[in-house]
This record gives sequence, structure tokens and C-alpha cells, in this order.
Amino acid sequence: MPAAEVKASRRIEVPLNRVEGDLEIRVELQDGCVADAWSSGTLYRGIENMLVGRGSYDGLVITPRVCGICGTAHLTAAAMALDQITGASPPANGILARHLALLTEHLQSDVRHAELMFFADFVNPAYANCALHSEAVRRFAPFQGRAVVEAIKETRKVIEIIAILGGQWPHSSYMVPGGVSTVPKKNEILRCRHLLGQFRAWYEHRILGCSCARWAAIQSCADLDAWLDESLAHRAGDLGFFMRFAREASLDRIGRGHGNFLCFGQCAIPAGSAVRGPGGKSDCLVPGGFARGETVLPFDQEKVAEHVAHSWYEDYAGGRHPFDGVTRPFASGAEGRKYSWAKAPRYDGQPAETGPLAEMIVSGHPLFRDLVARGGPNVFVRELARLVRPVALFPAMEQWFAEIGPDEKFYTAPPRVEDGRGFGGTEASRGALGHWVKIAGGRIERYQIITPTAWNGSPRDSEGVRGPWEEALVGTPVKDPENPVELGHVIRSFDACLVCTVHTLEGRRALARTRI
Repeated sequence: MPAAEVKASRRIEVPLNRVEGDLEIRVELQDGCVADAWSSGTLYRGIENMLVGRGSYDGLVITPRVCGICGTAHLTAAAMALDQITGASPPANGILARHLALLTEHLQSDVRHAELMFFADFVNPAYANCALHSEAVRRFAPFQGRAVVEAIKETRKVIEIIAILGGQWPHSSYMVPGGVSTVPKKNEILRCRHLLGQFRAWYEHRILGCSCARWAAIQSCADLDAWLDESLAHRAGDLGFFMRFAREASLDRIGRGHGNFLCFGQCAIPAGSAVRGPGGKSDCLVPGGFARGETVLPFDQEKVAEHVAHSWYEDYAGGRHPFDGVTRPFASGAEGRKYSWAKAPRYDGQPAETGPLAEMIVSGHPLFRDLVARGGPNVFVRELARLVRPVALFPAMEQWFAEIGPDEKFYTAPPRVEDGRGFGGTEASRGALGHWVKIAGGRIERYQIITPTAWNGSPRDSEGVRGPWEEALVGTPVKDPENPVELGHVIRSFDACLVCTVHTLEGRRALARTRI
């Protein structure tokens, strides 16, 4: 091949921080762009195997400890699975007490991720020549920036709602089959409403720069542009600053991915509630579904399967439904084909990204459908969806706090069931979360959990198809391989959540290694 035709190629390994634990990304660069990518989860979780043989309700105590950020979501999924197994029917108050804690967790997580995890990359020296860099440092410098300090203080306050409803946060265990085990008093409900109101006022002032009602009126890309130019307050808020910085940094041109979206749905609306979901429907606040392009199909948990062809587990052919899944760790230490402790979940044989953007697409939100139709799923639209998700949560939470009855029933005792199986699916802050449980003789026979990051950060499947953020990395231009901030943008737009662990080497030779 003539010298002019030879393409520069380089492989680098990038240990990522600010992803709720460490993650290792390997990419192959060709002519300054990512040509291929591998995502390695470097920790074996093992919670499922720990649960086998334990009492049927032990998952309510153990699974919230899978994660210190979204433990309420795990508790919700565990309780839903046991509701299904026992045939329990929680009263409206019990349902609302569950929903309000889960949505509070979303409020805290969405704001903290943006202000503490994602926006910190705007401070990176790679943007030193950007016109907005000095302002980014004043706002988002880790531990010092104005926005960072405020976000920590305000999110600490709002999370008290979960402590009031559930006794503690994180790792609450107040949800049980048939409802909840704690009964909030009238003054406690009033305290929760006060905390929510304070947080909303701060969010509208500092994040949006406008009322939630004004933001909710934005229905298209044209509306979004008009909103940004409409007021100095809009441009000065953290949302407006994000939009201006993201456009200058071309974040709308990277991180496209497969274009498949998965949402399990969340918050079934109790009979008699005035809350309505998208389109005025009365079934749930966030509908479940699988979307590709303009087509949205109803969610069916029977179509979920996990692959391990490229994961450090004992092999089996193809994918297995979680009710039939096994978790037998096996790592030879020299097996190049397998490279992650994460399994590879697939829906109807397809990889799918999950999270706030998926919720918006499945729900039919006109702004986000327009944004994706014009530019595909990308870093900008993914992070925008997360930053504005609270707009839709505040009205539902306020109404449910008004509807909850402190002196009414919060729990209905379920019948005792020795055998059965159940599925609990909900939306954690980062997307679709599922618990699949089998009970035999009053003890757990099988427990399988698929987290949002397992969907988004999966390795290749049995067909060799990349996981969602592996695919989203492909095509990303990297200006400086020693400081690949662009890769951090892509991964953090999914709000990765992994537990800290050690980094690995390939044999005795380390690849080129950069930390961002």
C-alpha cells in the first residue's frame, strides 16, 4: 500500500471517573476518530447469587444495597416482583408512598449528575480557548463552583422526603408486598410538600431560568431556539448555559448510537387520582415501550434476554430470559474474546439504550422526537432530557402529596405464597430496571437483576453486536488522545453507574492509558 494510503491507527485505554464508580473504555482510533470501542465493567457484582437460598422477602433488604444512588428504585422493583408473586394489591396510599420516594430519587440524581458529573468536563483544559470556559470554571469547578455547591446543598434537602416516607436514605426497606411498612403523619406529609416546593423554586430559578409551565410549552426545535433567545434569565440559567456551551462544543454531533430506545414504564396511577400520563392517559405516569424510529411497541418483559458471549461468565448459547438466567462467573485471565463483568441484555434480539431520553421518546414528547429526528440521539439531547425530566415530575408529585391520606390505609396483608415467580420493572434514575424472582418452598430459588447501565454499557452480544454506548463512541473525533474529553462526554451522557474497582492490564503490557 502506498504511504499516502496508510491510515494512522492507535488503541488507547481510558479509565473513567465521575461515573458512580470506575469504568474502563478501550477505543481504536483511526485518523483521529473512534473506529471501534469496547466497554469493560471491571467488577463482579454477585448479589443474585448471594440471594439464592435466602428467605423470600430478603431481596427487600439486600437489593437496595446494589447501589447507593438508586436504592429506592431497586426496592421498588423488588417489592413489585413480590406483589406479583403473592397477588398483593397495595392500597392507593401505599402506591403513592412508593411513587413519591422513587420520583424524589430521580430529582436528586438528575440534578447531581448534570451539575457534578457531566458539566465538570466543561472545565477541562481542552476548552481553555472556548469563550464560555471562564464562566464554566466559576460555575462547575469540582467542589468549588457556584452551581456545584448549590446543587449539593439543595439535593441534600430534597432527599429528606425519602427519609421521612421510608425511615432512611439510602438503602431504605420500607416497601413490602401489599404496600409500605411506615405510615407518615399529617405533619410529615406537610414537611414533604414544603421540601418539594423549595426544591422546585430553586430548580426553576437556577436551572431553568423560567417556570416549569414555560418550559413545558416548548414543543419543537424552533421553540427551543426561541426560548433560548427570549430572555437573559433563560440564557443565564444552568440549562441555558449548557445549551450554549454544548453547541459551541458540537455535542449535538457525537454519541449517536443504535437509535433503539427501551422504557419499562413507571408509577401506575391509582384509581381516583387526578394525575394523568402522556396523552391524558390514566394508566401510568411514564409508559413502557420499545421504540425504533417512529415506531413504538408495547413493552413485553418476555422479550428480554441476557447474552454472555463476551462477558466473564460460563458460556451458554445465545441469550437467556432472566427467569432462566444463570450467573456463574468465569474469567481465565487470558481470554481476549471476553472483556466485561457486565452481561449483554437485549430486547427482542436488539441492543437498546435506556434512560430519560428513552422515556421521552417512548412517551411521544414532541420536542425530543423533533430533536432526535433532526440530529439522531446524541450527547446534547441525551443530557438535555435528563436535565429537564423534573419538569414533568413536579406536577405529579405535588398532586400525589395532596391526594395521600395520612389517616388512611397504607398496607394490605398479602396471602402467604411458598412458590411462584414474579417480575418487577420500573424506571430507575438511569433507565429501565428489572428484577426477576423465583420462589420455591418459601425461599429464593433464582434472582436476576438487569440494571440500566447493564443495558447501556453492555459488551457485545452473541452476534457480535456492540452495546449502546460502545456504538455511540464509534465515529467520535478525538482531538487529543492524551486528553480524550470527547469520550467522557459520550459515556457520561448515559449517566453511567458502576461501583469502584481496580483497573486491569492486557497480559503484562498496559495499553496507552489516559485518565479523564
